[in-house]
Amino acid sequence: MGDFNLALVIVAVVVCVIVFIVNLYLLVNYQHPDDANQAYFPKFVVVLGLSIAAISILMLPADVANRQACRHAIYNGACSLTLPMKDLWLAVYIVDAVLVFFVIPFAMFYYEGDLDKSVGKKIKSALMWVVSTAIVCALILGILYGLVGKVDFTVRHLSSSTTAFPSTWTFNSGEQCVGNGVHQCSAYSASPSSEKTWTMRSTFPEYVVALATIVGSVLFAIFGGVGIASLPLGLIFSFIRRPKAVITRSQYIKEATELGKKARELKKTAESLRQDEKGGAKGRKFRKNVKEVEKELFQLEEDVKLLEEMYPQGEKAETTWALTVLGYLAKFVLGILGLIVSLAWIVHIIIYLLIDPPLSPFLNLVFIKLDDVWGLLGTAAFAIFCFYLLLAVIAGAMMLGLRLVFITIHPMKWGGTLMNSFLFNVGLILLCSISVIQFCSTAFAYYAQATAAQEIFGHTLQSLRGIKYLYKYNVFQIAFVVLAGLTFLYYAAFGWRRKKPSGRFQLST
Repeated sequence: MGDFNLALVIVAVVVCVIVFIVNLYLLVNYQHPDDANQAYFPKFVVVLGLSIAAISILMLPADVANRQACRHAIYNGACSLTLPMKDLWLAVYIVDAVLVFFVIPFAMFYYEGDLDKSVGKKIKSALMWVVSTAIVCALILGILYGLVGKVDFTVRHLSSSTTAFPSTWTFNSGEQCVGNGVHQCSAYSASPSSEKTWTMRSTFPEYVVALATIVGSVLFAIFGGVGIASLPLGLIFSFIRRPKAVITRSQYIKEATELGKKARELKKTAESLRQDEKGGAKGRKFRKNVKEVEKELFQLEEDVKLLEEMYPQGEKAETTWALTVLGYLAKFVLGILGLIVSLAWIVHIIIYLLIDPPLSPFLNLVFIKLDDVWGLLGTAAFAIFCFYLLLAVIAGAMMLGLRLVFITIHPMKWGGTLMNSFLFNVGLILLCSISVIQFCSTAFAYYAQATAAQEIFGHTLQSLRGIKYLYKYNVFQIAFVVLAGLTFLYYAAFGWRRKKPSGRFQLST
C-alpha cells in the first residue's frame, strides 16, 4: 500500500507539471500579438487559473484511487496514511474562490484601465474596485454563515436490547430485533416518528465552497445546458454551411470592398465611443452601444475569415483550399463524436439523477468496466466527460453572448485573444469547475463512492440549511436538461440557415 501511495504522489506531481506546460502553450498560442512581451501579471493569473481548474477536475479520479489505496489493508488506521484529499479539496477550492472573486477582477480592472493613466493610478483604481468587492463579499458571507451556516442531517433512531449469543438464529421479517420485538432496529419498519434532525455548524471553508458552488451552478445550468447542445451542433452545422467552392476574383473584390467599408465605419464608431467614454459616458445607452460594436466587430472578423477561406491566395492556394476542406471534415467528425457524448450525458442525467429510483447506473458502470480493462481507461473517460462539460460552458457563453445584450462577448481565437477575454473565460471556467465537480460527484456517485469529494459535495453541501432544497428537487439538473432540449430545437429549426449580412447598423441615440 505504501508503494501505491508513493506512485500516486509521483503521478500527481507529473500530471500537475504537464497541465502547467499545456496551459503555458495555450497562452502563448492564443494570445493576441498586441499582448506579446507585456501584461505578465494577467498571463500568470491565466496560467494559474487554468491549471487550478484542470487539476480540480483530475482530483476526483485521484480521490477514487486514493480511496482504493487502503481497501485491502489488514491493519487499522491504514487509510490515515493516504493522501489528505479533503484538505486538498478545500485548499484547491479556496484558491479557486480567491482567484474568481479577487485576483481575476483585479487583473481585468488593471488590464482594461485607461491607457492614459500611469501604472500607479491603474493599480489604485483596480484595488479600489477589488477592496470594495471584498468588503461586500465578506459582509455577505459573515452574515449568512452566522445565520444559516448550519447543516441539517436527517437521521433515524434505532435501538435493540442485548441477549446471549444464540445457538440458532430465529430472526425473520416479523421479528427483526432481539427481545420481544418492540425495539426499532430496522430502518424499513421503523415508524416516521423515529426520524430526527441532527444539526451541526459547518466549517467556514466548506460554507465558502458551498456558496461558490451555488453561484457556479446557476451559470453552469444556463451556459452548460445551452453549450451541451450548441457545441456539437455548431460544429456539424458549420460543416453543412461550409463554402462549397472557390469564388472568382471579381466576387472576391466586391466582397472585400464591402467589408472594407464596414471596417472603416466600425473604426469611426469606435473612435466616437472612445471620445464619449473620456467625456464621462458610462450609462446604459453607452454600454449597449459598446456591446453592439463588439458584436459587429466579431461578425466582421468571421466574415473576413470566411472570405479568406473562399478565395485562398498565394503560391500554395490549392494546398490552402485542401486544408480548409479537411478542416471542415474534422469539424464534422468532432461534431458527431461530441453529439454522442452530449446525448450520453443527457440520457445519464435523466435515467440516473432525475428518475427515482435510478433506472441504471449507466456511465458509472462504463467507467468501472473500463477500469477493469486497464486502470487508466476509466480515469481517462471520466476526465473526458468532465472536461467536455467545461467546453460546453464556454460554447454556451459564446452562443448567448452573441444574442443577449447583457452578456459580454469574450471570444477565444488562436493567435488573437486579448488578455481581458482570457481572464473572463478563465474566471468562468474556475467558477463553473466547482459546479462541474459537484455535478460529476453526484452523477457518478456509484463510481466515486466513499470519497472525500462526496463528503464535501454530497453530504455536507446537500444538507446545508436553505440550500439543500435546490439539490433535493434537482433544480439545476432539470434546468440543464430543459435548456439543452430548447437548444436542440433551436438548431433543428434555424441552425442550417446561412447567416445573412447584417448591413449598416444603428447605435442607440
